[in-house]
Amino acid sequence: MTLDEIRAHLQALQARDLPSHGGRTLAYVYDSGLAEADAIGREALTMFADSNGLDPTAFPSLLAMENDLVAMAGGLLDAPAGFVGSVTSGGTESVLLAVLAARDDAGAAPRAASMVLPTTAHAAFHKAAHYFGVEPLLVDVDPRTFRADPGAMAAAVRDDTVLVVGSAPSYAQGIIDPIAELAAMAAERGLRCHVDACIGGWVLPHLDHLDRAQQWTFAVPGVTSISVDLHKYAYTPKGVSLLLHRDSTLRRGHFFASAAWPGYTMLNSTMQSTKSGGPLAAAWAVTRAIGIDGYAVLSRTAREATLAIARGVDGIPGLRVVAEPDSTLLALAADGSCDVFTIADEMLARGWYVQPQMAFRGMPATLHLTLSAATAPSVPEFLTALSEAVDAAQAAGPVSLDPALAGAAAALDPATLTDRDFDGLLALAGLAGGDDSLALPERMAPVNALLDIAPAPLREAMLLAFLDRLSRPS
Repeated sequence: MTLDEIRAHLQALQARDLPSHGGRTLAYVYDSGLAEADAIGREALTMFADSNGLDPTAFPSLLAMENDLVAMAGGLLDAPAGFVGSVTSGGTESVLLAVLAARDDAGAAPRAASMVLPTTAHAAFHKAAHYFGVEPLLVDVDPRTFRADPGAMAAAVRDDTVLVVGSAPSYAQGIIDPIAELAAMAAERGLRCHVDACIGGWVLPHLDHLDRAQQWTFAVPGVTSISVDLHKYAYTPKGVSLLLHRDSTLRRGHFFASAAWPGYTMLNSTMQSTKSGGPLAAAWAVTRAIGIDGYAVLSRTAREATLAIARGVDGIPGLRVVAEPDSTLLALAADGSCDVFTIADEMLARGWYVQPQMAFRGMPATLHLTLSAATAPSVPEFLTALSEAVDAAQAAGPVSLDPALAGAAAALDPATLTDRDFDGLLALAGLAGGDDSLALPERMAPVNALLDIAPAPLREAMLLAFLDRLSRPS
């Protein structure tokens, strides 16, 4: 292929994706609306793409930029003297390392270990549990506020517990957990307390509406580590996150070294060995271009957009805000006149992507909105589209599923299903064509409604089977 043909093909492939800029994709991507910041980020990304963070003595530029980013974050998060931090590839890696450090510091490997989580904690903690053998002890949140219940979490602590977790805010509902109470409880028992601020850590420090009960930074005694993503509300290219620890002794558990082979001594601060310097350099460049004052403006802009949408939803019959937002995230639920899955389809048809979330442990199915600064100018347009989408969903009525299908789904054991069974289930869910090829239907509401009634293990198994079949060469 010629270079022009390659560019044309890349553009054709990208045309099928959701837009990453413009503020109309309210999940997965974050847009500051600042073209200059985007440009310097892309320039730095290219400039350092071939640098390798594996060895900081070979590429001291990357080490200098990492320390600068950690220092900037420490200032935002009230970090004490002696704090440390590491740059990771994203929030999931930051969470994994926080769990790993807690497990290994407690001497829990290979013996049993557990961590206490509110049910609203990010799924990355479940991934860490799967990888590292740390049992997640799930504790239901307050059904009215969706905040973690400190008393119930204290009661869940076991002799083998190594970590207590809270969110600032939780992803699904956008609510800050009572971190001060959780951290005090953890400290009293000699446990670590990790605050997952991946999605809020670069926004909340710039907002002034939080009261004392909603404090969550290192200013709270007992908080031992905090994760915060830069590729979210620092608006840097993917993927850069930070994991900060109160002191260096807390970080040792996720450092790794091996001299047990004839090559170079492997030395890693994160899960990766070789890692491109591009994302790190891009994050450094963008954070310098925007600056603390710029982030304060962007954060308040996104917050005001969030509140404006919340007020607008109050005027749309059939739709409600699930919980008053603490940050820049909203969860919306529908009444019996329609369903959120059809609303999501209708919004996509109008050029807006909103993320459907399944029902969970008494929590209703919802629409998740992540508001970026770039969405703010389009809030009136968004609300008009949302009102129209709800009207269309009400006219169509809630997605109807055969009750016998729900009963059959509940009775299935994913562990006993064969590949042929999964092929049949994918076809039943509308995720396979008549020739057994995989294809997403134009409207996802029937698929999502079926997944919503499926028990979590079956839903996981079906989607893993779908992913497996998608991830095969043509």
